[in-house]
Amino acid sequence: MDDRLREELRAWLEFYRELGIEDFYRREPGAREPSVSLLPAKPVPAAAAPLPKLSPPPAAPPRPTVTAMPPRPVAPAAPAAAVIQPPVSSLSLFETPAAPRSGPETLAQIRDDLGDCHRCKLAPTRKTIVFGDGNPHAALVFVGEGPGADEDEQGLPFVGRAGKLLTRMIQAIGMKREEVYICNIVKCRPPGNRTPEKDEVEACSPFLYRQIEAIRPRLVCCLGAPAVRTVLGIKEGITKIRGRFYDFASTKALATVHPAYILRNPREEKILREDFEKIREFLQGA
Repeated sequence: MDDRLREELRAWLEFYRELGIEDFYRREPGAREPSVSLLPAKPVPAAAAPLPKLSPPPAAPPRPTVTAMPPRPVAPAAPAAAVIQPPVSSLSLFETPAAPRSGPETLAQIRDDLGDCHRCKLAPTRKTIVFGDGNPHAALVFVGEGPGADEDEQGLPFVGRAGKLLTRMIQAIGMKREEVYICNIVKCRPPGNRTPEKDEVEACSPFLYRQIEAIRPRLVCCLGAPAVRTVLGIKEGITKIRGRFYDFASTKALATVHPAYILRNPREEKILREDFEKIREFLQGA
């Protein structure tokens, strides 16, 4: 047997040994061929020398046992404070989108856009549109429910009995009415001073959000449940959430009772005083 054949035979033997086949024998002449062969057999000459005995390969050293470490407990992440964003207003089929502005919007531009508004059913019964009044760069904005009879006559927000109480509370925290900005969630008086209805608020509230965005105050004070629902989207009773601060867009908002509630319940005036004291502390701290 030449060296090349010997090396091929050695390679086949090592291959079979790795498969777990330890015993080898020579097939006698005339023996029947197996029906199935996994690998082609190499012809072996009759005068081939006896095969050398191969020593088994050395056993591999045992692998060291590795004990898996238990996973470290991961502390749950603290939930991020939710920021209330004003809803995106949508256009009706009969409105055209406003032309893009080159800079920040002003209150005068918003008032021009409002025009002689007939976007809801309050228009036929109103006398005057009550847009808002005060400092266009105020740090504090008050948002009420809607104009009353006095406001409808004069075209200014909070000029009746509730407005006089609001002015007194503003002065109690060391501010003047001219320093703040006052507006409502609807710009027209609802008949009989009723609560504004959903469709009326949806038609008018986009102008309110634009007013707040144009002023960019440090605090928005919501007067009464309708203002809280519109600005913050909170439907809980006002007496349960009053005096709390909320994140609103890029500023803060506070909920308190409407001055008209105090006029009907004079003993509750301390509630309004407490909340206005929080307003003073917030503005001084900010």
